[in-house]
Amino acid sequence: MIPKLHYISQGSSPKNHLDNIQNACAAGAELVVLDLQDSSEKKYLKIAKQAREITAHFQTRLIINAHLKIAKDVKVDGVHLDSAIQCPTELRKELYPWQWIGATANALQACETFIEKEVDYIYLAPFKATENTQSTVLGLNGFTAILEALQTDTPIIGIGGITTNDVKAILETGISGVGVSEQITQDFNTIKTFNQLLTASSTQEQRHSFQ
Repeated sequence: MIPKLHYISQGSSPKNHLDNIQNACAAGAELVVLDLQDSSEKKYLKIAKQAREITAHFQTRLIINAHLKIAKDVKVDGVHLDSAIQCPTELRKELYPWQWIGATANALQACETFIEKEVDYIYLAPFKATENTQSTVLGLNGFTAILEALQTDTPIIGIGGITTNDVKAILETGISGVGVSEQITQDFNTIKTFNQLLTASSTQEQRHSFQ
């Protein structure tokens, strides 16, 4: 089962990424995405192994961005595709059966394509404009329209500038969970708040289903 909160690592250096992953795990993160930018494959492999040691200690799930071979070699929990060109159906043949594959989408058609190719989860982005935003900002209206059209059991995780103040409204769109970088990196104690908000939503869903 895909956790509802994903911490997407940030850091000014590989060591900083690892320190932040350690802090996130210690604060209760159930899933971490190692998102190193501009690293050689050799360096990425080294950091991925260290990240796996940290997350294994805390029994936290670890996904790495883009590097399929490293994901398999290090036996992390999954890989997040960095390009729509990569075909999940074909890539799955290169992974262990238990490893997850995730992808990022910005529109309904992309979501439908990834679901057809049986990804395990989708990042729907961006919710808000951030420093690196290049795609159309979706907001609550965009999330709602896409989720209503999809009607899928595939977990859809909202990302892009999300804070604790956004969670309640985002979950009302039908989103399964959230991926967060900035706010958690600034204050790892917010992991507890995110988890409480996301768990409260699950509890309400269960109560409703038994009525």
